Amino acid sequence: MEALLEFFTRFLTQFQSPTLAFLIGGILIAALGTKLEIPDAIYKFVVFMLLMRVGLDGGMSIREANLADMLLPAFFAILIGIVIVLIGRFTLALLPSVRTEDGIATAGLFGAVSGSTLAAAIVVMESEGISYEHWAPALYPFMDIPALVMAIVLANLYLRHRDGTSEKVRIWPIVKESLQGSALSALLLGIAIGLFTQPEKVFEGFYDPLFKGLLSVLMLVMGMEAYTRLNELRRVAHWYAVYALIAPLVHGLIAFGLGYIAHILTGFSPGGVVLLAVIAGSSSDISGPPTLRAGIPTANPSAYVGASTSIGTPVAIAIGIPLYIGLAQAVFGI
Repeated sequence: MEALLEFFTRFLTQFQSPTLAFLIGGILIAALGTKLEIPDAIYKFVVFMLLMRVGLDGGMSIREANLADMLLPAFFAILIGIVIVLIGRFTLALLPSVRTEDGIATAGLFGAVSGSTLAAAIVVMESEGISYEHWAPALYPFMDIPALVMAIVLANLYLRHRDGTSEKVRIWPIVKESLQGSALSALLLGIAIGLFTQPEKVFEGFYDPLFKGLLSVLMLVMGMEAYTRLNELRRVAHWYAVYALIAPLVHGLIAFGLGYIAHILTGFSPGGVVLLAVIAGSSSDISGPPTLRAGIPTANPSAYVGASTSIGTPVAIAIGIPLYIGLAQAVFGI
């Protein structure tokens, strides 16, 4: 009982994080009808800066890391991305009043990864003094691409079976579309520059000092966006709201369990386990929607984007990050 009480105390303490405060503040001022607007170009620039910083840090760390240590976490990341889509295919997509292709697209978006949620977790963990393998953010594409490919393949197989056509689903265009997404492009570029060049000075003098400030702007924008998207979600089945409320935490806990196995077998750090859970609990907010729109054009974006942005992302950040950190503190004693 005492351990449980300590866990909840630590969990509630995480809500004092400035990252979460900006997210909740954005939701509140949007609900109050604010006229504040932040241009989309600034939002995209902020995302680019954050993911470039994460990518540079990851690339420099991979350069110094034992690549064998990454194999099992990377395999688990791929497995989690695929499993999340399969769970959605055989739960949400089978529910009454949910169109199958909309349910699969939603599962694909929740299997893909949010760079902003990842950045928020890194800031919270660094402020808490929780160490992690700095190559862990590089697990992002290992989960993101398989999830999007799996969702688009499943949706197209369903649609062609329903329509009685036998045209094959081509995998490479889906992978190419994912790699060309703005978020994944910035992250992979940062990893490549960090891995093959010596960017330490520009990292320490430019990208790293701006990280926390830019993240606060991003959280404010995401909070306002989350409230705005609620109107879109109200127009589709209520099952999407239920799924968006529960799925991020279920996905994160599955990843936490697999991360714990990696910790036992390979020494994967508790902080790395938390980051694996965070990226599994997140849902893509930048590169995933355009990839799904191109791959499943008949799916309704109001369903999958509304579920992700209005409920899924706030749950992943405001509840998921404190939950996994509190769980890690209870399990690993960090």
